[in-house]
Amino acid sequence: MFLTVFVLVGALLGFRLLGALGVRRFASWPVSAAHGMAVLLLVTASAHFVPAGSPLPMPGHADMVAMVPPFVPFPSFVVYLTGVLELLGAAGLVLARTRRPAGYALALLFVAMFPANVHAALAEVPLGGDEATPLWFRTPEQVLFIAVALWATRGSDRMLLSVRRRQPVAS
Repeated sequence: MFLTVFVLVGALLGFRLLGALGVRRFASWPVSAAHGMAVLLLVTASAHFVPAGSPLPMPGHADMVAMVPPFVPFPSFVVYLTGVLELLGAAGLVLARTRRPAGYALALLFVAMFPANVHAALAEVPLGGDEATPLWFRTPEQVLFIAVALWATRGSDRMLLSVRRRQPVAS
């Protein structure tokens, strides 16, 4: 149940530690948060593509389809689509030029996917053979993901300006 939070927090702190050790890319908390969220998204997005019966110790595509509320058409397609959007969001977060729009888009994606979390909790949909994650945990977890995606957008302009300043001026 806490795995996604541990992945996010662990990756964020790991990147920030690299920044403290002198890796300039990770010199700020928001940039470290962007990369931490990207790591989390790589993990969560991969579950959207794991086939049924996979030996991997994680939820798979069928688990994700079971989370989709009944009113959503084409649940399998929606699961693949959200997996692709998560991967694109992860890529967008690691690039300074696209970090801000990626963070905002991911915040919207997390809001749009929240009904699936509510449905999964209320219908007690198990994930990867584990018990269903209760709504009391899913709700603050989703708020955390939205907050980190938005936090990652802070300082994007400053980072982009520093990249632009380093480019040589033509004579």
